[in-house]
Amino acid sequence: MKILVTGKNGQLGRELQNLCPIEHELISLSREELDISDRQMVETVIQQHCPEVIINAAAYTAVDKAEKEQNLVFSVNLDGALNLAKFCKQFGIRFIHISTDFVFDGQKSSPYSELDEIAPLGVYGASKAEAEIAIQKIFPESVIIRTAWVYSVYGNNFVNTMLRLMSDKEQLGVVADQVGTPTWTGTLAKVLFALVKKESAKGIYHCTDLGVASWYDFAVAIFEEGKIYGLIPRDKKLTINAITTEDYPTPAKRPSYSVLDKSRLTKELDVELQNWRNILQQALSIKAQKL
Repeated sequence: MKILVTGKNGQLGRELQNLCPIEHELISLSREELDISDRQMVETVIQQHCPEVIINAAAYTAVDKAEKEQNLVFSVNLDGALNLAKFCKQFGIRFIHISTDFVFDGQKSSPYSELDEIAPLGVYGASKAEAEIAIQKIFPESVIIRTAWVYSVYGNNFVNTMLRLMSDKEQLGVVADQVGTPTWTGTLAKVLFALVKKESAKGIYHCTDLGVASWYDFAVAIFEEGKIYGLIPRDKKLTINAITTEDYPTPAKRPSYSVLDKSRLTKELDVELQNWRNILQQALSIKAQKL
């Protein structure tokens, strides 16, 4: 397959380049090479490369900044996604789009299924929710993957931020009343290539690692595993305090519960998901090897 990936320099874009099976030809493009909000540019690039599959890993993901940059957020997350969907339909290209747990309001206390009603709390979530609706209306054969709490070896994410702070600080406060599931880009990339292989796949799927954690749980695990893999000094003393969302107000409201039900994914695809803590160990091991 010839696969075109948008968002080349993002966490997922870089992981897709690392893990692409040898039988595929991967064309990864940065925003400079393909600004998905530019309709004419999208058409020109698609005609130039003639891919069989497009994976849209480009997105505006700065959740708090999004509250003040609504036009920019929607131009990328909604208009850009629609540009890709429209030309994929026109040229007979499979379209795989990445969405988010932020399309939900977090009022449930059991895992969200693909059929649950979406009700985003902020601008970022609204842009992704509207994109989902529009993509399904314009090109129902598209695949939409909702994921959550994504991190990787690269870039700015919770894991890398925590590793940096934990090496410098003596005390940290981390929110304990927001619950979800951490997801390594390695897991997401493998699932995306499995979806490429399953040509009959369409509609919405949920993909995260397995298990449930609060941000506090995640932080404690990062500290414990980080010391094991030498990413934090082994004799480091640190107090991690569990705090509430009210203790750490942010511009964007976040869902208090956003665990996703992965049963459709595991039933239909030949993929084996693992607990988030086991996956964190794998990711930190890889990060340590790169140092």
